[in-house]
Formats: sequence, C-alpha cells, structure tokens
Amino acid sequence: MKKFIELLRVEFKRIFSNGVLLAIFFGAPIVYGFLFGYVYQQAKVVDLPIVIVDQDRSPMSDKIIDAFQDNEGLLVKDVRFTAGNIIAEMPIEQYAAVITLPSDFEAQLLQKKHPEVRVDLNMANILNANTASKSIQSVLMTINAGIEIEGLQKQGMHPDQAMTSYESFKINFNKLYNSTGNYVTFMLPGLLAGIMQQIILLAMALVFSRDFEDGYFGTLIGHSKSSLYHILLKATPFWLMLPIMWLAVSLFLPYFSVDAAVFNSPMLVLATLLTLASMFIGMLFSIAIPSQLKATELLMVISTPAFILSGFTWPTMAIPAAITNIAQFIPLTQFLEGFRKVAFYGGDMASIRTEINMLVLITIVAFVAMVVLLQVKIFLFNKKAKKGSAVVER
Repeated sequence: MKKFIELLRVEFKRIFSNGVLLAIFFGAPIVYGFLFGYVYQQAKVVDLPIVIVDQDRSPMSDKIIDAFQDNEGLLVKDVRFTAGNIIAEMPIEQYAAVITLPSDFEAQLLQKKHPEVRVDLNMANILNANTASKSIQSVLMTINAGIEIEGLQKQGMHPDQAMTSYESFKINFNKLYNSTGNYVTFMLPGLLAGIMQQIILLAMALVFSRDFEDGYFGTLIGHSKSSLYHILLKATPFWLMLPIMWLAVSLFLPYFSVDAAVFNSPMLVLATLLTLASMFIGMLFSIAIPSQLKATELLMVISTPAFILSGFTWPTMAIPAAITNIAQFIPLTQFLEGFRKVAFYGGDMASIRTEINMLVLITIVAFVAMVVLLQVKIFLFNKKAKKGSAVVER
C-alpha cells in the first residue's frame, strides 16, 4: 500500500505536468458550460428579420403590418411597395421571410374573393424558418379570424354569436415538461453531458499511451505485473477528481435556471455509470494504441458525433436502424435517454432500468477487454525485457 501511494503521487504529478490534459479535463467543461449557457440564455428565438412587400397600400395592409410589428418573434426590417432585388440582399440581411400583400388585397377581401398572402420562407436555417413560420401563421390567422367575425357582425349578428359561428370548437394546448419552450432547458443538459463524456475519453486516452511513449511503463511493470493493479493506479486520480467536475458542471443548470431534477439518486447512478463506461473505453484505447496523438484522434471520431447520434435533438425513429444500433453502444446515448426520463419526466430507478443495464454491459465489456489486453502487454514487455537481458549477458 505504501508503494501504491507513492506511485499515486507520481501519477498526480504526471497528470498536472501535462498542460494539454489539464486544459481538456478542467478547462473544457467550465469554458464550454459558460459558452453554451450564454449562447442559449435568451431561451427562445426572437426578432427574426422579415420584409413586408405592401403592394396594396390600404388601411387593411397597414393593420396587418402593425400586427407583425407587435409580434415578439418577428422584426419588420423593411416595408416596401415593390419587391426589388431581395435575392441580392439575402447574403447580407438574411431575412427569415418575405411577406407579400398583393395589390387590391383589401378590395378582394370586401368582395369575398379570398386574396392570397404570399410568404417566402428562408429555409437555409430550419430553426429560424420554423419559428418564423409559426409567428407569421399566428399573426395572419388572428387577422383572418378578426375579419371573419367583423363581417358577421356587420350582417347584424351579435358579437358572441359571431364568435361562436366562426369558432366551432376551442383548442387548449397545455404544454408539459419545459412548458415555456426554453431552449436552455432543452439543449444545455445534453451538451454538458456530451462534454463530460468527451473530456473523460480524451483524458483517459493519455494515461497509458503516454507511459508507452516515454518509457515509464517499464518502471511501473517493475513494481507490479498485475493489470488490475495498474488500472487501479491510473483510474484512482480521476475517480477523485471527476466527482468535483460533475458537481461543477451540474451547477450550470441552476445558474442558467434550467428546470430539471438532477440532484437525486437515479441521476447519480447514471452519472457514475457514464463515468465508468467512458473511463474504461478511453483506457482501452490508451492501451491498444501506444500513441497519445493516435489514441485521442480515434476517440474524437467516436465522441464527436455521439451527441447527434444519441437521439437527444433528432428523434431516433428518423435515424436509420443500422446507425441507431451502433449509437446504443455509445455511453452518452444511454445516459441522455435516462437523463430525460429522470430530469424531466420525474422517473425513478425502475424507469431507467434499460439504460442502466446497457451502461453496465458497456462498462463490463470495456473493463474485461482492457484487463486482458493490458495483461498481454505486460507479458510481452517482460518477455522482451528478458530477451534483452539475455543478449546483454552473452
């Protein structure tokens, strides 16, 4: 035990002497946490720029323009009477939509000829286009309903009766789980979990590969020939530091007012299993690939698309089955599935049993493969060392 503690001190010195590792492990979660939090801090998209081409120039078109100006999701950048060369303006102005009110619009309304309002959406950014579309529809449908009800009243119908005649039934949307549509609540937890998986993978990719490169692996073998001993030695510093990093990352949620239940037992289990699975996968790569650069590069290939493949933002039913099946073996996929059930739906341990079982499976497979491979490396190293010493004696 005394020798183990001495070697553990050396491990801490080697960790804190590696500037790249420190930047990844400590800097990335904090910097990216603040960065992503402030990116989505506004919580929803507002003031999307639009252009209104008013070819009618009537009191009705003025009323519609005023309604668009009152909508918080839209920003009327320009009102013009002819379209002009909007295509040439798009690279600079990037209008979310162009709304055209045709000539004789009010006259056709009065004659019940059902004139058409043309809406050209900029689909270069799907999120902006969808948000703009909803806001535009809301404004136009409200105006349309008002016109219909007003027309019925002019025919002598009582206002209450006119409302009832136009509106056959009411629609009441009750939004559950992130009822305000807050984008911070939707995106930030998933991004933070993705960052934690990535920094664990990349940090652990350096632990053995660095020893192979600088020859320290031979020194460690001199103290013990057990792969379990060396895995414990390498993992212990991170087991001590990672809870601190998880706590720091979790504090971003209350800091940015994310309404999610994360301080509970099921979430602790999920975070622990994600940590173990990511650590063992990273260490496995570190043992299999005796190069810090190559090990980190290959793990980046795994971790970079993990958030997209997890189904957190894009539904898994829309992803090809072959890709979805592969994504099931990425720890982040299971963690985020369980996270949503616990943090937003109020689920318990029973509700995340499937995700827990899969994370345990990934952890065990990675651990067994790591132990076997490291033991083989130790055996080959000793065999090579004995041959070298025999040659020297001759």
